[in-house]
Parts: sequence; structure tokens; C-alpha cells
Amino acid sequence: MESLGRWLLVAGGVIVVVALAVLAAERAGLPLGRLPGDIRIEREGMRFYFPIVTCLVVSGALTLVLWLVSKLR
Repeated sequence: MESLGRWLLVAGGVIVVVALAVLAAERAGLPLGRLPGDIRIEREGMRFYFPIVTCLVVSGALTLVLWLVSKLR
């Protein structure tokens, strides 16, 4: 049960760090979620939004960070 508690603390910490990074990006003027290439379809009674370019940018950034962390170990 102790490992579950640690896992939950780590997961919560990661969520807080990601939320702070998103807030910092918004304040820095990075339009995450509104990048060119993000798909947005709005019609009467329907709204569809898929931030594909934002997903690719975030994925690339996380890959770079995790690669750097693995090299520092």
C-alpha cells in the first residue's frame, strides 16, 4: 500500500508541474491549443476541436526532457 501512496504523490506532482508549465506558456504568449494546424470545426449545434499540432509540440518537448533526464543519470 505504501507504493500506491508514493505513486499517487508522484502523479499529483507531475500534474501540478504540467499545469504550471501550461500557465507559464500562456503568460509567455505561446498559444498552446490554438496553433496553426489544430483542427477546429464549429457548426450550429456542434463544436469539434482536436489540437493535433499542440499534441505534437507537447510530445516533442516531453520526449526531449525525458531524453535529457535519462542522459543525466
